[in-house]
Amino acid sequence: MNKEIQDLIRRISRANPNWGSPRRVGASGKLGIKVAKSTVEKYRIRSSKPPSPTWRAFLKNHIADLVSNDFFTIPTIHFKVLFVLIVLLHQRGKVVYLNVSENPSAQWAARQMVEAFPWDSAPKYLLRDRDAIFGDAFRRRVAGLGIEEILSEPRSPWQNSYVLDTAYD
Repeated sequence: MNKEIQDLIRRISRANPNWGSPRRVGASGKLGIKVAKSTVEKYRIRSSKPPSPTWRAFLKNHIADLVSNDFFTIPTIHFKVLFVLIVLLHQRGKVVYLNVSENPSAQWAARQMVEAFPWDSAPKYLLRDRDAIFGDAFRRRVAGLGIEEILSEPRSPWQNSYVLDTAYD
């Protein structure tokens, strides 16, 4: 194998560490150099740090310490809207806490977290959406309980759908 081609493969892999071998083959092809995927695999620079864990691996490793919470609404026969806060323990798929309010606020939601986890029973992680109801008062209270919040991505309600699926079962 030509030394210049080996150096080019190493330079491309160093400049683009997240690229896979097929993409590196394509990049070298754009430069007019035809190389096989096996050649790129052989001469590419390998990362010295281990890859970061996936979301699935995080959930598997921390499921015992993970809860989710969310709100959903229920209209009444008198045309009032009730807001339901649900807290779900992921390990068992079990509802840990449920409460209803006509006028929820960040302070009310914060108080519910204290009631859901009395004494030293607070989980390590709380998975929640970016709803405005979880304001500063809520975040301070949750941090005071020693819970680390994990936020779903903006405009991605499917990332926390497990709570809602369980709520309607």
